[in-house]
Amino acid sequence: MPPAAATNLGYEPPDGGWGWAVVFAAFISIGFSYAFPKSLTIYFKEIQEYFSVSYSEIAWLSSVMLASMYAGGFGLAFNLQPALTIIGTYFQVKRPLANGLAMTGSPVVLSTLAPLNQFLFDSFGWRGSFLVLGSIVLNCCVAGALMRPVNKRAEFQPNNGSPTSRRKGSVEAAAVDFRSQSANPSTKDDTNKSKCQSFVSRYIDVSLFTHRGFLIYLIGNVLMFFGFFAPVVFLAPYAKHQGIDEYSAALLLSIFALVDMFIRPITGFLGNSKWIRPRIQYFFSFAVLYNGVCHLLCPLASGYGGLVVYAVFFGLAFGMLSALLFEVLIDLVGTHRFSSAVGLVTIIECGPVLLGPPISGALVDMFGDYKYMYYACGVFMLVPGIYFFIMHYYNYKKLDEEHRQSMVVEMRISEEAVELKLNQNEKTDNER
Repeated sequence: MPPAAATNLGYEPPDGGWGWAVVFAAFISIGFSYAFPKSLTIYFKEIQEYFSVSYSEIAWLSSVMLASMYAGGFGLAFNLQPALTIIGTYFQVKRPLANGLAMTGSPVVLSTLAPLNQFLFDSFGWRGSFLVLGSIVLNCCVAGALMRPVNKRAEFQPNNGSPTSRRKGSVEAAAVDFRSQSANPSTKDDTNKSKCQSFVSRYIDVSLFTHRGFLIYLIGNVLMFFGFFAPVVFLAPYAKHQGIDEYSAALLLSIFALVDMFIRPITGFLGNSKWIRPRIQYFFSFAVLYNGVCHLLCPLASGYGGLVVYAVFFGLAFGMLSALLFEVLIDLVGTHRFSSAVGLVTIIECGPVLLGPPISGALVDMFGDYKYMYYACGVFMLVPGIYFFIMHYYNYKKLDEEHRQSMVVEMRISEEAVELKLNQNEKTDNER
């Protein structure tokens, strides 16, 4: 299986300039994509009473929206997928910071929509509120107009970036070439592929399913997403269930979003540092584990003050995880394969995204208490957090071994080249 992706993109990303306008556009697009389904939880209790449905049934409202967005369908999917992909084409050195700033759009929009939704509901009811929200989401069209294609005609300059990243990229590229030459001495096999395989590989990089890092990320995320969105979806209903008034319940989402808003760019800044970026997968593993601990401790929070404390710590955990969620995928597979990787990941993840909130709602229906739902979500986050720590330790160890092997290959190739040059010079001297 291949190592982590090399950093040679074939062109020099601007790492700034118009890229910051693209980050702003992604900020808006990602903000509405993630915040809109979460903010609708304000209407859950009223819609539930209007249609006389259970907690598990009302949870389908947000889960279907999120799942269709992840599956690459219509609507919000057109906001999310391009926004995630285009940042990787504009940034390389500053990519974790750019991703962190773009992902901040979700809590910023959520902190605004949560109290706004309560005001709209009081003024227009839930049906009228949806009409107003639809007109607000149309602002994403303006954001899309800012996403210009990057100029790839500029020649790639290998001297840019840190010495470590340049050395790592060249070594990994050499290792990949060496393994591909050893395993495939000729390229004739490529011509024997069927037309169907060629068509599939043109749009979907199925070879990612043989990529060690991608598989580690995918397996852990599938389990993690069963408990990822449900605590946010049920935060306001949980508060109302405890007898807290509507505006105070909506304020919990705003507090959560406010903390989330500040921690995402901070996480991006830390992830871009020389101490964390070389082992950023451990930082991601800690964020997943931290989320699980927060949910397991949530039932211990008593009263509105306890829920505020939970909202603060959950905002920290959720923001850290969200800021790193797609950055670590780029770190594993590289910018060239990120578009296919994020497409495959989000399509597969739409299953747990779709089923997670309804399953959590079913636990509430079954036991008549929210604490079992939070326990379940805590386990769904805690287990993959431990899994990520173990598997990324294994992955980094294998990468170091492959790094050493590629260095040996480089030295051998260099020695053979020097020896060949000496033989040629000696032959030339003898002919004279």
